[in-house]
Amino acid sequence: MTEEEKQQHELAERKFYPAEAEAQFSKATPVHTPQTDHPAYRLAFQDRDFLLREELRPVRFQLELLKPEMLLDEAGVGSTLVMYGSARIPSPEEAGAMLEQAKDLPERERKVAESLAAKAKYYGEAYKLARMVSEKAIIEQGKRQFVICSGGGPSIMEAANRGASDASAESIGLNIVLPHEQAPNRYVTPSLSFQFHYFALRKMHFLLRARAVAVFPGGFGTLDEFLELLTLIQTGKMRPIPVILFGRDFWNKVVNFEALADEGTINHKDLELFQWCETAEEAWCHIAEFYDLTC
Repeated sequence: MTEEEKQQHELAERKFYPAEAEAQFSKATPVHTPQTDHPAYRLAFQDRDFLLREELRPVRFQLELLKPEMLLDEAGVGSTLVMYGSARIPSPEEAGAMLEQAKDLPERERKVAESLAAKAKYYGEAYKLARMVSEKAIIEQGKRQFVICSGGGPSIMEAANRGASDASAESIGLNIVLPHEQAPNRYVTPSLSFQFHYFALRKMHFLLRARAVAVFPGGFGTLDEFLELLTLIQTGKMRPIPVILFGRDFWNKVVNFEALADEGTINHKDLELFQWCETAEEAWCHIAEFYDLTC
């Protein structure tokens, strides 16, 4: 009896072929008729035009939820340290060149360049925090904890993935399809580099495994993600986690948190939903204190 025949008689052996095998059977039958050549005859799961139809949006939502969830689970990722921040802040190595190039620009543009270059320190702190946490290599219940997760892009996001990479640790990048060119930074672990069509699903994956979030100076995207996180915790939709806000001077300049409380639109107690810090060491101590870990 052949091995295949033995398998046919095993109780646990599946009796239906997997989808991949069925697709191969279909491909291996080179019959060309008006029926077989028509798009209607394609296997539904291989019909790209069908999958991209407006009515299939719920299915695409499900796929974007499932794919990263399954691959992160298979990779043994138990929890993440999410790092939000600007895509425009230069690294310390790039800051000098930015200032040099800005010398002959109009005053307003020159001041913007100077402001961005001054924030290069946050690239350094994001790198240090990611490297520090990655080197701790915390394992709990057989899964890796506080795996670094960023938006996968440049600047602060790059610093996060770079810090993990230099600690010889894997890190996650959650990129989004945009009208202009966008690609993962080179420090994201290839097998944990994901691309999303839907912002909503991307934002969900940022927080599903998050056990701490570090927020660095940033623009609309960073502000959106930060405030949504606070709203989820404030309303009780999400249990509290450490939310670390880097750059008190920057954030107090662009958002008057105290005024929100004074106006009564939030409670003064809500200002305790996040912690201020300026260094990677401070950030880790906040996280470690919350989870009763060694600082």
